[in-house]
Amino acid sequence: MTPEEPTVLDFVKSLLMFWKGKPLPIPPLPEEEKLEIAAPSAALMAIPAAEQEHLASQVEPVETLPGVIPLEWLQPEEFGEEIHEPSPERIVEPSGPRRLPWRSLVALGLALVAQISLEPRPNRGWALGVFLYLLAAGWLVWSALRGEWQPAALPVDTKQPEDYRVRAHWLYLSLPLALLAFLALSGNRFSGLNVTLWILAVLTSMLAFWQGALPFRRWGRWLVEHARPPWRFTITPWALLVLVVAGMVIFFRLSQLNAIPSEMVSDHAEKLLDVWDVLHDQPGIFFPRNTGREALQMYLTAAIIRLFDTGYTALSLKIGTVLAGLCTLPYLYLLGKELGNRWVGLFAVLFAGIAYWPNVISRLGLRFPLYPLFVAPVLYYLIRGLRTARRNDFILAGLALGIGLHGYTPIRILPIVIVIAVGLYLLHPVAKGNRIQTLSALLVLALVSLLVFLPLLRYAMDDPGNFGFRAFSRLGTTERPLPGPALVIFFQNLWNALIMFGWNNGNIWVHSITGRPALDIVSAALYYIGSLLLLVRYLRQRRWQDLLILLSIPLLMMPSILSLAFPDENPALNRAAGAIVPVFLVVALALEGLLAAIRRMLGEKSGRTLVWIVALFLIGFSVLHNYDLVFNQYRRAYDLSAWNTSEMGQVVHDFGELYGSTESAWVVAYPHWVDTRLVGMLAGDPLRDYAIAPDALGNTLTDPRPKLYLINLEDQVALEGLTLLYPYGSVTTYPARNGRDFLIFMVPALPSP
Repeated sequence: MTPEEPTVLDFVKSLLMFWKGKPLPIPPLPEEEKLEIAAPSAALMAIPAAEQEHLASQVEPVETLPGVIPLEWLQPEEFGEEIHEPSPERIVEPSGPRRLPWRSLVALGLALVAQISLEPRPNRGWALGVFLYLLAAGWLVWSALRGEWQPAALPVDTKQPEDYRVRAHWLYLSLPLALLAFLALSGNRFSGLNVTLWILAVLTSMLAFWQGALPFRRWGRWLVEHARPPWRFTITPWALLVLVVAGMVIFFRLSQLNAIPSEMVSDHAEKLLDVWDVLHDQPGIFFPRNTGREALQMYLTAAIIRLFDTGYTALSLKIGTVLAGLCTLPYLYLLGKELGNRWVGLFAVLFAGIAYWPNVISRLGLRFPLYPLFVAPVLYYLIRGLRTARRNDFILAGLALGIGLHGYTPIRILPIVIVIAVGLYLLHPVAKGNRIQTLSALLVLALVSLLVFLPLLRYAMDDPGNFGFRAFSRLGTTERPLPGPALVIFFQNLWNALIMFGWNNGNIWVHSITGRPALDIVSAALYYIGSLLLLVRYLRQRRWQDLLILLSIPLLMMPSILSLAFPDENPALNRAAGAIVPVFLVVALALEGLLAAIRRMLGEKSGRTLVWIVALFLIGFSVLHNYDLVFNQYRRAYDLSAWNTSEMGQVVHDFGELYGSTESAWVVAYPHWVDTRLVGMLAGDPLRDYAIAPDALGNTLTDPRPKLYLINLEDQVALEGLTLLYPYGSVTTYPARNGRDFLIFMVPALPSP
């Protein structure tokens, strides 16, 4: 090869950078390097022509073989300027001169400063932050076009042939079982019979459509292979890193769990009353109390009470929801691997595990984390199923969807997200030749999820108004007229929801620090950077996964955005919780791409030090910020906003310990004060509502036992009334820890006649 002759790399660059001109011509090979095309062998020529055609028909086309990339996928318009870069796990030494990815670092620095300027403070403004973010976007696009900051390479889509076979005997068995289960699931009650029929219908349908060896056979073989001693344990640097991340996440999610948040609210009372029903032979399918609730949390909490004997307390609720939040993270890791590599998965777990948003909604003890808990596996199996064309992934996605529909009402948006995701895939060229197979797999997903949803389907048909009331009360005019034109409110809500990550996450104090961004400074900056990187890559490569991740964020936030009747409730971190999954995937993709660029451009030896410095700085900054948000700011704001029912319950409990009964203790009702049911639960009497109306105080005169009345500090009417009824009573002020003092009015026992 002469010095003037272009190299293969020059040719590839000219091909990919098609806007710079025509590709370089391929120089002719010397005669001695040309490949000779062998003539057909005599043995092949001896085969009759008809037989040759039959053999040719048995050969699968190249484009349908799994793992083979058709040549038309390698055109410049498909992959853009740069070839996918290796993941940071690989040791890559730059072929050219080492250089610092300074454009990427400038973009990161500008984004961090922009987000710092958007943090809550007196007279906060958005103009400077938006200006700096626009500057960061310009540097970021320049960096991406120069091949510096790139998201991790997506795996190649494959096409696994579908034989459309089913196990007919299992299918024929599942249909009558499903019908019998549907008929038996009447009356909004689970029973041994209808649960057995329901589970058998689900299992037989899954067995009918499952491809290959059944999973329990593989599990059995795995146990046989790995259960025999000797056992070997290998500790690798990666395993140690995973343990460190797991330890950090567990600390953030479990530390001070009983104290943060410190008090229950009315929703907790509703849940605990439902749990009481479950544990006292009222196993409902749907719990209509307080506009209606799905059943999953009730049965989970009931199991925790039975297992740990934690009673009808906030801790029982919190244990279940914290476990739900933690169980989301393994699927978040798998999604990261599916959309990049193991580093993307690990970063997603780390940032989601320590983040204020998912941490708070897990600690609260309400159903909120059940939304992302099932979004994560559904997205994982769906994305993997679309990429690999494996029916089993669609079956598992349907199973996760069906179970999730028994969890938290906003997840009802997920079937629409699935349909849109499949539609996006079908609209891209990669689906060519695979569209019918994908639609058939989607039907299998729908069937499995419908069978798992069957109990709620029966309830919805029996009582459609109650089943849909909670959702339609926010969407329509069930509770109040819309405060304006529906379309205007929708777009206002959409805008407010999209800016909540870096500006304002709403004004609901129960599950948020009102008026601040939903993400910490580092996560917000990486989120906006990652979103732009995915958009740029999609415009250059047209990979459907990038577009799906970006669109899934507003789609999963629709339960909050569609609060048209109550726009002040949007954004709501609980109803938008499904977006936790794609949001932190975007954060992880951005961080992994930056660290990969540093190692790639500086080389393994030179880049490793800078990688550690940048990673530790960003992660450390995020850890400290999120710790302050959860354990200081949220704790303080919640304590100042919540009524101190735990202290009232303790006073009532101590009264009962002293006098042998709490039957002569009451809380005098006062507008917008405590939920008096919570006082009873915290006093150890979960079924009694301790409220007494002011005009009913005279009815207690005939009770000779010692009496206790808890009175709002501002309720002078009740205090004067009790003083007239019991002039020998005594009143004291209880010094509450959060400043919400209340009055204790004690009446001694009447003397015996």
